[in-house]
Amino acid sequence: MKPIIIGSVNGNAGKTSLIIGIGKVLEGEFQYAKPLGDRHVYKKKRLWDHDVGLMENIFGLDTDSSKTTIGYDHSKLRYMYDEEQINEKLKELTRPLKEGMVILEGGRNLTFGSSVNLDVINMARTLEANLILLISGDSDYIMDQLRYIKKHVRLDDVDLQGVIINKVSDVDEFKAEFLPDIEAMGIKILGIIPFERSLAEFTVANIADKLFARVIAGEDGLLRKVKNIFVGAASVNSALMNPKFSKVEKLIITDGDRSDIILAALGNHTSGIVLTNNILPPANIISKADEKKVPMMLVPFDTYETAKKIDRMVPLLTKDDKERIELVSYLVRENVDLKSIISS
Repeated sequence: MKPIIIGSVNGNAGKTSLIIGIGKVLEGEFQYAKPLGDRHVYKKKRLWDHDVGLMENIFGLDTDSSKTTIGYDHSKLRYMYDEEQINEKLKELTRPLKEGMVILEGGRNLTFGSSVNLDVINMARTLEANLILLISGDSDYIMDQLRYIKKHVRLDDVDLQGVIINKVSDVDEFKAEFLPDIEAMGIKILGIIPFERSLAEFTVANIADKLFARVIAGEDGLLRKVKNIFVGAASVNSALMNPKFSKVEKLIITDGDRSDIILAALGNHTSGIVLTNNILPPANIISKADEKKVPMMLVPFDTYETAKKIDRMVPLLTKDDKERIELVSYLVRENVDLKSIISS
């Protein structure tokens, strides 16, 4: 069976979600690899890729990162390996289960990893694998990308199995308006997945992981949703008069010595609190957050830098997001031609 490589034209298109959906159909009987890790998580004194860890936790796959990832840093890979060695390393990832399905996940977009020969097109050529591309965005952007691929990307020696279009706001309207033009390009569409708002929302756990935060209270509330962000830098009276402070499912970012803001937040529909500058609040406040199951996360950055980091984040699934994992699996199962993908 040929390996399958899941790539995307643009970032955050939904590659990991698609693989989870395929994996659920296969009941975990597959081998997963992400040759170039690009979602870095540092845990237990080791560098991991978030997506690799997620697959391992959901499906009980091999936890030896040497069997799933070649490297995490372009410059180190360029120093350690030449093109031939990279290609050999790539082949090694697919050897243990020659008779089973092997699914490789590409980096954040079509060009990511090109300088170290780990972009999805080169991987598909090297492994003689089936390539599936995901595209997301508004309708015009999707059509721009498809036309660009058709006109400018050399795929004559690559087995492009098809394209999946993800996060479409109105699937029926998209099919009626654009599907004839896509079919005229000769591009096979393997699925069109509707946009689901709940998958675009953060959980507190997402934020804690990406900030490498130390959770000092309220761990039971890490799966709370975050829909609003409030930076508590002004006085508590100013905060209470701000309409944003009264919004539900909000994350508060404030210094750990701002006991007034923290106490006000604990009684006001708060999903989580990020404490900046590594300043711990008094013990009684920590106990109160624990009692209310409101996660408190300690970070070394100042409030402004923390807010910027959160603003740049994208929502990711975690192993405990059971409802969202089931939703992802359902969306893939109902809207993607999995039979064609699995039987190829």
